[in-house]
Amino acid sequence: MRRVLLLALAAVLAGCAEPPAEPTPEAPAPAAPGAFADAEITDDIMGLWSRSCILCHVHGEANAPRVGDAEAWAPRLAQGEDVLLARTVEGYNDMPPLGYCMACEREDFRALIRFMAGGAP
Repeated sequence: MRRVLLLALAAVLAGCAEPPAEPTPEAPAPAAPGAFADAEITDDIMGLWSRSCILCHVHGEANAPRVGDAEAWAPRLAQGEDVLLARTVEGYNDMPPLGYCMACEREDFRALIRFMAGGAP
């Protein structure tokens, strides 16, 4: 079910985006999720993502690392779970506190980070 929702969401977003000037290379290999490896991606997590994280992490608004961009996520993951969670909760640079997800708990953020960093849904 969540894959169907993701495909539908991708189709809608693709219709909103400008076509790339030249063909884009295949998506980079996912970054190793490290401390986030045990986070489970559920329909609830995907719902939270589609109501909050998607705003910036699909197109890289305000320099947000894009979903599945292993190169952009690698240095962030290398900082460790505590740093990523603190920056997510407190806000960092252009990312607002809680990343617009007022309903998210720490475990939700762990799962959301894992998904966006390249963890399989």
